[in-house]
Formats: sequence, structure tokens, C-alpha cells
Amino acid sequence: MSLILTWVIDTDYSVCVSLSPRRPVAVLAVSALLAVGVSACGSISASRSSTSSSSLSTSAVHTGTADVAYAGVLLNVNERSAGPAFHTATGYSYAGRGGGSLGVAHQITAGQIHPNVFMSVGSAPIKLLEPAHLASWYVRLAASPLVVAYNPKSRYAAELAAIGHGTKPLADLFTLMATPGFQLGRTDPNTDPQGQAFVEMVELAQSELHLPADTASTVLGPLTSGSQIFAETALTSRLQSGQLDAASAFLAQAVQLHLPYIPLPSSLNFGDPALASQYATATLTLSGGATVHGVPLVVYATTVGTPTPPALAWLTYLLSPAGRAIYAKAGFTLLPPVISGTSVPAGVTAAARAVGAGCVDRVVLAQGGCSRIVG
Repeated sequence: MSLILTWVIDTDYSVCVSLSPRRPVAVLAVSALLAVGVSACGSISASRSSTSSSSLSTSAVHTGTADVAYAGVLLNVNERSAGPAFHTATGYSYAGRGGGSLGVAHQITAGQIHPNVFMSVGSAPIKLLEPAHLASWYVRLAASPLVVAYNPKSRYAAELAAIGHGTKPLADLFTLMATPGFQLGRTDPNTDPQGQAFVEMVELAQSELHLPADTASTVLGPLTSGSQIFAETALTSRLQSGQLDAASAFLAQAVQLHLPYIPLPSSLNFGDPALASQYATATLTLSGGATVHGVPLVVYATTVGTPTPPALAWLTYLLSPAGRAIYAKAGFTLLPPVISGTSVPAGVTAAARAVGAGCVDRVVLAQGGCSRIVG
């Protein structure tokens, strides 16, 4: 089978990739797009010409597309691994679009995009869909701690590596990031939970590591604007190109892109649901005046609008052993699936039950794991 590659630049400066069985194209072109790290949307369509009998049968039985809008941290794993594997396993087509979770949620509620699945970091972006009756439940999937990734060719690389290896204290990282001329990148806290968590992390570190009182303001500068702010899906490409010395990142991003990074203790990395109350002590005021509290960096998923068969197939695939293995390999920490909300599709409940350590609640359960299903 040969493929035709179509690039479409939309009004939000996203790059869309469409794969269909028409004409040859270099596979490297697709890999190059995914490596860029820009906000992207892609699709993988069912093929009727496969010589594999198993692939042919699934394609013949299942039609429709799992149209997934997702947090930027999921771009590489969804487009490179989970999407193609889902198509092979189910026969359904896959299409994806990534961005900051809060920004994507606003695009959905404004009718600018029309996915049938939404995967966000934190549950707050999904809750934005509830007033419009676009979502009423969500399932917890995995966590990805916050790290500080750095460019190995940065003039500060040796010092950053020493901090990452533990031969220099973690406090030196914040001293270094406050150095005039140090190029630091992070995402916009107004649109991205990672951007919020990074600001809150610096705030917590200032207290926990007994740093000078002006550390956070010196490291961060203007909290919601300025030269440090980049789109989540473009931040890592800026770092890789050498435009930045270091940047906020999820552990999963660093693992997938083979970026050197400095790990943070669980008290600062927002990756442990058991420390939710501690993270909540960090606060941030957004541009619109709203105050947000720190929350664990956990990936949640839901269907958007009336659940469609492809959307439900995507979610049950994510909860299957094969789906969970893909995200574990990509650097995510798998969590017991916790489903919160109402009108939960029976197939999702069954898939969570099959994991063996999931739980379902009609309201909202604590962030910690559980060993039984309720409801």
C-alpha cells in the first residue's frame, strides 16, 4: 500500500496530517513532522487493500473515526504509537489534534473543533465541557511528573547535568535559571496545566529549598506573558533547536524525545496523586483574575457529546493491556483507572473493571487508587 501525505495549515496555526492510500510518500516526512513538536492533527484511515486477513476483517467490520483532541504531552505517543496501534487492533480510523488542555477545551466549547474524545491533563479542562452538556464523566489513566529538560549543547549543560545526577544540589538549578542570560522556556498558564504547574513548582521550591524570597519572581518574570512563554507543542522543538537552555517538560516528553532532564522530588513534580493536598497549597492568579491551585499532572479522558462507537473503542483500547503498555513505554506512570461523573458508558466501566484495580463512582473519588468498583 502506498500513501499520500497532505499538509493543511489551519487558522490556529496547527499542522494537520492526513494519510490515505493513494500515492507514495517518504515515511521520513511524517516522522519529521512529529519530531517538530508543533500543534498537530493527524489521521490514520482504514485500508481496504491490506494483504493481511486480520487487518482486512477489522477494517471491513468497523467504520468511523476516533477523533481525539488531546493535551500536547500526548502528541508523540498518540500519533506515533497509540493511533496506529488502535487502527490495527480495531479497524477504526484515528485522527488527532494536540494543544494546551485548557486551550483545547475552549476550542471545543466554542465549536471551533469537533472531536469525539478529549484527553486532558487534569480534570478541570474536561469540567469546562460540562455546562454545554458535552461531557459528564471522565476516567483517570496515567500521570507524568514535571521535569526540567535541557539542551545538551547549552553553555550551562555541564552544570545542569551535575544537578540532574545529584552531584550538585537541586537548589543550584534555581540559582542557574535566575542567572541573567539563561534562556528558559515554559508554557502559558492561562491555557496549559503544565504552565500552571511549572510556576507553582518554583513557588513550592522557593519555600521547600529555603531559597531567597525573590527567587520565583526572578526565575519566572511576568507569570503569564513574556519571552519565556511558548505553545506546549512547540516548546520542546525550541529546546532541541538550541533556542533555549532549559524548559519545563513532562517526564514522558523527555523520555520520548530523548532529552536530558533534571528530575524533581515528588513534593515538587506534581506527579503523585497522593500528594494532591500538598500541591494545592501552591496558587497562581491567571490573567483573567481567577486563582488556581496546584493539582497532580494526571491524564484524564472522556467522550465528547453523544458517545460514538469509535470514541468508545478508543477509550476501551486505552484501558486494555495493549493500550496501557504503549503509554507505560512512553514514560507515563500508569494509575488505577478511576471514573468520576454520571452517565458513564457501560463499555468504559467494564474496561476499567477489567484492569483489576479500577473504581467507579457517581460523584468524584479521592485521587488515590482503589481496589474495588463502586456503583
